[in-house]
Amino acid sequence: MSRARFVENPFYILGVRPSCTRAEMEREGQKLLGMLELGLPVAKKYKTPLGEAERTPEMVRQAMAELRDPNRRLLHELWAQLPADPLPDEPAEAVRDPGQAGPGPWPAAPTLLGVEAKK
Repeated sequence: MSRARFVENPFYILGVRPSCTRAEMEREGQKLLGMLELGLPVAKKYKTPLGEAERTPEMVRQAMAELRDPNRRLLHELWAQLPADPLPDEPAEAVRDPGQAGPGPWPAAPTLLGVEAKK
């Protein structure tokens, strides 16, 4: 699984869930663009299942464009099923490099995604 599928997912970038309407997505995107233009620190970071990431105006514009296309949106919906906040019993420091051995930051992720874990 690619780290980029989570970190660059438009739903996480915009801070909206896959169930949001197009109007809600557009409103949140425009709000974030305004906040970034003003240099507000709260808009510069966003949460993903793999921890926090930096947000730029270009990323917000690209995320909005991706979610406007119904086929692209469906693909991103599939990858946005995990909550953006780390699970309560696992600290954010548990995020590891994908090349490292071990169960990863969320051993329950395969169950949440409906797939069997490799053993």
